[in-house]
Amino acid sequence: MKFLCIAASVALSAVSVLSAKAADPIRFGLCYDLTKVYSFVTPQVAQAAKDYADLVNSKGGLDGHPIEMVVQDHGNEPQRGIECYEKLKREGVMVFDTLSTPVSRAVLPRIMKDSNILLQSLVGRGDAVDGDVFKWVFPIGPTYWGQAANDIEYIKQKSGGTLKGVKIAFLYVDYPFGQEPIGIIKTLAAKEGFDLQLFPYPLPGNDQASAWTQMRRFAPDWIISWSLSNMHVIASREMKRNGIALDKYIAVNWMNEVDINNIGAAAAKGMKRGTNVAGGSNHPLMQEIIKQLYDKGKGNGDRKNLDDVYYNTGLAIWSIAIEGARLALKKDGWPLTSEKIKNGLESINGYDANGMIAPVTVSAKDHGGGGKTRIEMWDGSKWVPQTDWIAAYTDEVWNVVKIQSADYAKSDAAK
Repeated sequence: MKFLCIAASVALSAVSVLSAKAADPIRFGLCYDLTKVYSFVTPQVAQAAKDYADLVNSKGGLDGHPIEMVVQDHGNEPQRGIECYEKLKREGVMVFDTLSTPVSRAVLPRIMKDSNILLQSLVGRGDAVDGDVFKWVFPIGPTYWGQAANDIEYIKQKSGGTLKGVKIAFLYVDYPFGQEPIGIIKTLAAKEGFDLQLFPYPLPGNDQASAWTQMRRFAPDWIISWSLSNMHVIASREMKRNGIALDKYIAVNWMNEVDINNIGAAAAKGMKRGTNVAGGSNHPLMQEIIKQLYDKGKGNGDRKNLDDVYYNTGLAIWSIAIEGARLALKKDGWPLTSEKIKNGLESINGYDANGMIAPVTVSAKDHGGGGKTRIEMWDGSKWVPQTDWIAAYTDEVWNVVKIQSADYAKSDAAK
């Protein structure tokens, strides 16, 4: 009898997989910069998206419909991003991600007009979390404003509950990505009474000498850094040259294991980063992907990327998107429409990808999912959480959101 049950189970599983292959696919569009500015992160994110789709498909897809990830390069050029969007839209894609702030901003008006879905996690307009205004945009995960606010909360906790007299330096590459959190940090400096000074440096980020010389004179207690990739490596060298301890450094989420290796695992001890995903490959979801795909030679990229936090970031982005599609099918059935997927995303409640990401709850008003992050510290061999998942100063962050989203709504109405 046991054999018959197993045989029946295998047969049903086989039927489910065959059904997933036979039914109409659910297609997602990854219009990514695979060749220029964001190529330090997009290969890992695309690999994770494909792996997660294959894992779901191995279990029969979503109600028998296979997931298909369509990846195309836009080279971080807004016009090419628009061309990618228009092409994939004609091919039936309703959910898009660009993983580029300039491309996201360029595509957003068309997405809004066409009533399609733009994910926009970790890039693009921070005010797009306002679902009342940006009805078709879902920046699920922390905005740069929320991340910066959570960094300030961590420093407050480490400073005994008060920030009065604490000296905080904000180091940033001087273009829109780096400038994004300045408004909220200035707001919190006025509220909490800490001494804030700004230290910009120019693109491409190789010359930070002037910023760090001025920083040495300021003698900060903490440094919040909005930098990318090798910019962190250069910062670490400048800190050493100027006699500034590395354990004062809190990076934005764009700092990965490659950066740590380039700094030197031992030398980087004490450096910190904000993140909304747990790093490493010891989580149940990662272990399932390894067992079902990589151990069978079916992975969609280099196995070494599984130890890169940007791979986990990709899993976070796309597991949330697929969860939204699953809820849409459960609630409203096939065929899917962008309206149904929107409703599915807005019904996500406490989703955490089996403990790998900060819990996400999305609503019609809050398309950001709550904006939780935590601070992790490199201990010389691994990242160690320093806080729980937190979302601090939410009133202040939403005040900024509402002011800027109202400006967008006003300008959009005037067109």
